[in-house]
Amino acid sequence: MMIKMMFAAMALAAIGAPATAQQAAPAPVAVVATPAPVPAPPYGTPITLAQAQRLIDRALAAARARGFRMAIAVVEPSASLVAFARMDDTQYGSIVVAQEKAGSAARFRTPTAVMAKAVLDGRVTTLALPGALPIAGGRPIVVGGKIIGAIGVSGASSAEDDEIATAAMADMG
Repeated sequence: MMIKMMFAAMALAAIGAPATAQQAAPAPVAVVATPAPVPAPPYGTPITLAQAQRLIDRALAAARARGFRMAIAVVEPSASLVAFARMDDTQYGSIVVAQEKAGSAARFRTPTAVMAKAVLDGRVTTLALPGALPIAGGRPIVVGGKIIGAIGVSGASSAEDDEIATAAMADMG
């Protein structure tokens, strides 16, 4: 009983004790205006099979030139598959990954490399977004300022996948 009374007295003394030292006023926080994010381009008329096949052919040529074995998927803005190719002896897992990278880039209107960087920078909520695959290699296809689809590439490192996707779209306009 005596110990309980001692703790109670110490607690009351700590709560009621006047502050003996003044606390410094917090330093003013500099407010820096953050520029508004640039809105993603709107969706346009979906990519045609002929356009998609040209992208596939360019990606295959770029992959062959680098000695890669890859899967390449082109989707329309809804993430529905338009064209696909898998090089001989490409790992089977790359089939699904290429399609998911393309779908993610189309659904979220952003390169999957940007999503990957967000996760690496601590924005892990990206991992919980349904349909998001934050691994480089998926890129929206923008023509005339509108997203007409997306390409996804898988089979090498994610950075190399992204390089092949970028090379395939070099002359899209």
